[in-house]
Amino acid sequence: MVVHAQKTKAVRNLDLNPFYGSILLHNPDISHLIREHPGGVILGFNRKTFGEEAWEQRFGFPDEGISFIYQDMGTSTLGKNYGLYLHYNFYLLKRHLKMRIGQGIAYASSPYDAITNFRNNAYGSDFMSSTYLMLQFNKERIWNRLGINAGITLVHYSNANVRAPNTSTNTLGLTAGILYELQAEQPGIEEYKRWPKEPVTEGVRLNLVFRSGINESDVVGSGQFPFYIFSAYADKRLAQVSAIQVGTDVFFSNFLKELIAFQSNSFPEMPVDPNADYKRVGVFIGHELFINKLTVITQLGYYVYYPFDFEGRVYNRVGIKRYFGSKWFGAISLKSHGAKAEGIEFGVGIRL
Repeated sequence: MVVHAQKTKAVRNLDLNPFYGSILLHNPDISHLIREHPGGVILGFNRKTFGEEAWEQRFGFPDEGISFIYQDMGTSTLGKNYGLYLHYNFYLLKRHLKMRIGQGIAYASSPYDAITNFRNNAYGSDFMSSTYLMLQFNKERIWNRLGINAGITLVHYSNANVRAPNTSTNTLGLTAGILYELQAEQPGIEEYKRWPKEPVTEGVRLNLVFRSGINESDVVGSGQFPFYIFSAYADKRLAQVSAIQVGTDVFFSNFLKELIAFQSNSFPEMPVDPNADYKRVGVFIGHELFINKLTVITQLGYYVYYPFDFEGRVYNRVGIKRYFGSKWFGAISLKSHGAKAEGIEFGVGIRL
């Protein structure tokens, strides 16, 4: 039975978290860029949830929010980054431990330039995809409306090979800041709505997806080309929040045409057939995490048709889907080979 409480008024807060840390050496190609300790600030606006929808209870009544990151990368070569994000705050340990996951777009003030900034092999474009994670001790209303946060954060910047070069950076930092409640009073525990657990009765569903985008090989100046991916997979809901997947992808990656021609002509010592097919076919298993109308997908694949060797046979995909109604959805995902990104995919699909 659902407890019908009075609709809770909006409860919002602001947080300000300066951070200071180090760029992780995830690739030796960026060792020349790690000279100073980068620092910055994270500004967040959060809206608390109290169970107006069932998913809010399933995930422990998280916060929804938007955030802004300013980061000085510590060198003139990397410059400064400015990012705008959508985020969720998830809580543990009686809401004293807060985990934030944010995804957004960042602007790089000093991207790669063949003449003026050729040492920046981390950022190949002005705009990049960015993700950040933050794990903090959380204590609200220590003094009137003020609270404190303290913990660690990880900030990732990458343009996912939309343009080369794209070595990317990961910053691990310590953070401590303040939290300010915009409402004078905090709703009590009795304000939380409770929803019953519903059994899963859904059978196997078929998904059809078309994805596309543009990318470039690691050869700087080789050009950007469109790619097209056709996917079909079946999923089975295991619980209200998760489903498993199994399916296949067919890849039409036009940048491989240019790469095959370049390697076969410029490097005769490499065993590259100039007539090699640029298409690939993969099979994958995956998982989908249902939050509300947004879901998170993770997939691990293997190329069964692989005429040209590019980054190995194993690939992975992570992304988000947004459902419009019960069947149609849009998707944004990152396809990579381990930590080596191949492209950002924009897709549309149907779940039958």
